[in-house]
Amino acid sequence: MKNLNKIFKWVMIALILVSVVFLVWGFTAGWESKDNLPVDVLLNWAYAMVLLALAAIIVVGLVIGVLNDPKSLVKLGIGLVVVAAVCFLAYLIAPGAPAVNLVTEQPSAGTLKLTDTILYLTYFAGALAICAIVVGEVRLAITNRKG
Repeated sequence: MKNLNKIFKWVMIALILVSVVFLVWGFTAGWESKDNLPVDVLLNWAYAMVLLALAAIIVVGLVIGVLNDPKSLVKLGIGLVVVAAVCFLAYLIAPGAPAVNLVTEQPSAGTLKLTDTILYLTYFAGALAICAIVVGEVRLAITNRKG
């Protein structure tokens, strides 16, 4: 297990270093140079990192869940269905309105819809994080008061 932690640590350091290299390259090359190539590379890298994180969470969740408690797969499946439903709902309510004050051409309607969906998911996650902090602090205060 100790070797596995070392492997995870070094993989994480390597991914962070690659991210920093792309970021520095974008600033040194200029974000608008070469038909916005640095922006495209950085966005694609961000997409890859998100997919890698999701895959790691799902795979590790499956492996650990099956080893510890086979019934936890049902909980994982329910969680995935809920997350998919929230993403689908955000996609349905996202307006996909045209971008304002753009100097160049408008992005496609699909890109605008996806951007609005991601913004809505970000707002939702932020609101949930704030609620979790408040509820956690209130619960901690109540628990400490009784004890």
